[in-house]
Formats: sequence, structure tokens, C-alpha cells
Amino acid sequence: MAIVQNTEKSSPVVPSTLKEKAKLVGPGFVTAATGVGTGDLIAALVAGAAFGTTLGWAILLGSLFKFYFTEGMGRWQLATGKTILEGWHSLGKWATGYFGVYTIIWGFSYGAAAMSTSAIMMVTMFPILPLWAWAVVHGLAGLALVLLGHYKLFEKVMTFMVGLMFITVVGSAIILLPDIGNIVSGFVPRTGGSSMLLVLGLLGGVGGTITMASYGYWIRERDWAGKSWIPMMRLDSAVGYIVTAIFTLSLLVIGAEFLFGTGIEIDGEEGLVTLSNLYSAEFGSIARWLFLIGAWSAAFSSLLGVWNGVPYLFADFVRMMRKNGAVSDRRVSKEDPAYRFYLLWLTFPPMLLLFFGRPVLLVILYGALGALFMPFLAISLMLLLNSNRVEKGFKNGWVTNVILTACVVVFVVLGAIELAGLF
Repeated sequence: MAIVQNTEKSSPVVPSTLKEKAKLVGPGFVTAATGVGTGDLIAALVAGAAFGTTLGWAILLGSLFKFYFTEGMGRWQLATGKTILEGWHSLGKWATGYFGVYTIIWGFSYGAAAMSTSAIMMVTMFPILPLWAWAVVHGLAGLALVLLGHYKLFEKVMTFMVGLMFITVVGSAIILLPDIGNIVSGFVPRTGGSSMLLVLGLLGGVGGTITMASYGYWIRERDWAGKSWIPMMRLDSAVGYIVTAIFTLSLLVIGAEFLFGTGIEIDGEEGLVTLSNLYSAEFGSIARWLFLIGAWSAAFSSLLGVWNGVPYLFADFVRMMRKNGAVSDRRVSKEDPAYRFYLLWLTFPPMLLLFFGRPVLLVILYGALGALFMPFLAISLMLLLNSNRVEKGFKNGWVTNVILTACVVVFVVLGAIELAGLF
């Protein structure tokens, strides 16, 4: 008699206690690691060097904004069974059309930036290869990990990177022996003479943009499905953004304690290398290595998260176009040709930009579409989660609506400033 094996995958049990939930935290760490890149490092260091810990409140508020974005997308998916792409498509073809154009331009430009920023840190630590070669190595390493590894391996790698970032950067802040009173005073909202652009940049820069929309696919990889998983999803995403806030505040402290009043400026990724050298002069080579490892972890984990997560969005977009927006029970996966196409698009065409630079038109399109994304996301979440597409008990409350409205105002202003700078 032939023995038939049951290969059906069993669904995980919804945790009921805080201890059980804590053991399942994971996609939130992935989102945190993906969202915090060298741009966030630089923005926080610049703010600390110029204005001390005055703008700590902006980092906390920015983390709160991004939590509500992520929680809204997760709640939409778990309450309706539809991805955020399906939600956007229900608002009209213009929404998915905008997203499709944006992902192609964004991926081409971001791929080059992610590889080069990871390479800058690596070539500083190990100058055995030129910058372009280290950039190519990082791009290929991300490609290999995504193609050859499964989601659990990817999540473990990302969680390790978060731990590495946390230990090195927070440790770098602690060795400066900061004044706790100054840190706490920074939680009182005020500009302290800083420019509104810097404040808006901190609000908008904590935790990524399009990458947040990948969160729904990562919780699907964990088989979190249905309304009963919403409390777990909220805790998971909250932990991710708490880690993000602590990490970014540590960078603000480093800038405030080490650079404030010195006149030394942090300018781009090369400024991080300069700061590491100053660390070495003050605290020795171990401190320098700690900071460089933390900066590299932030850059490379962001690359890995994008290489894994954003192709899901593109594959879902292609599926939506083929099915004309119809909902399907079939989940997009790494086996989808569209997923693999976008993964290759992130990796190989951007390598050309490592040698030739970004064309002016690409810069303008990238900046223009990017400036519109965050207001688009906030408005779309209000439209979706206040509509009859969601059951009454899972719609937005007034607090969520107020925060999302504030997000729209902040990001419209920030987007207008960014657009003005392109022309």
C-alpha cells in the first residue's frame, strides 16, 4: 500500500500572551533594518552636530508616523485578505499606474545608491578592492542571498544586522557619556534655530518610504493571515520602530556630544568615514571599527531588505495588471518571473550608474515621484481604512486619522521643498 504523506503546511497558532508574541517578533525587525540607511545616519548626525539634541522630538515623531503607516497597511491586509496593491487598485487604475512607473525608476536609481553606500564603508575597512568592485560585490551578495535563501534565513540575517547596528551605534553613543538631561530636553518640540527643512527631513527620513509596503509580504511569509493576527502585527511593527527610534537617537547623540560646537560638518557618506577617523583619534581604533561596522550594517541591511521585499510589490503589480485587478488566492513568491525580473533590475542595470553617474532626467523623475509617495500613502490609507471595504471594528479611529492627516501636511511640505530643489 502506498503511503501518502501530508505535505500541507500547518498554519501557526495565534499567540495569546506577551511572552508568546515576543518570540514571534521578526518582520518588524526586517522593516526597521530596511528603512534605516546611511541617509538616516547622516541626517541625524547633521542635526546633532548643528543643534545638539534639540531635535530629538522630531525623530520620535517621525518613528510614530512610520508606525502608523506600517500598522495601517498591515491592518488592511489582515482585515481584508488583500494586499496593499489590491487596495490601491480599488481606488482606481491611476494609483497602480503611478506605483508601477515609480518602482521602475526608483529601483534603477536606488540600486546604484545602495551598492555604493555599502561599498564606501567596506572600502574604508578593507581597502583591498576599489569602490566600484565592492559595490558590485554587495549587489551580487544581496542577489545570491535572496535567490538561494528562504525567508526564515533572510529574517535571521536581518535580525542579526539589527543587533549589530544596535550594539555598535548605541555603544558608540554610550562611550561618549551623554548628559541624560540634554537628551530628555530634546523631546520638547522646538526648532532651536534649526531650519524647517532639517526638521522635516528628520520627520520624513526615519524608516524608509516604498520599502514599508513590503511589510505585508513579509508577514505573509510568516503565514500571519486573518483579523486575529492584528494584535501580533501591531506589537511586531511597534518593536521595529522603537528600535529605529533608539538607533536614530543614538546617532543624534553622537553628533551632539562629539561634533556640536566644533564646526566639523558631516557631508555625505564620506563624512561618516571622516567621523570614524575622529573617533579613532579620540577613543582608539576599536571605537572607529565599531562605528564603521554599524554604518556598514545600516547600509547593507537596507540593501538586503529592498532586494528581498520590493520585488514582491512589483510581482504583485504585474499580477494585478494581468488579472485586471481581480483578487487572487495565489500569493506572489520568489518563483514568479516578475519577482526575479525586478530583482535583476535592482542589481545589474544600476551598476552602469556606478561608472557613469545618474542622468539629469532620471534624477528629476526619481525626486518628483518620490516626493509624492508619502502623501499618496497617507491619503490612500485614510481612503481605504475609513471605507466600507473594511469591517467597522477595523476601521481607523480618530487618533489614527489625525496622525495620518498630520503626515499628509508634513510630507506635502517636504515634497514641495524637494520638488523645488529639482528645478
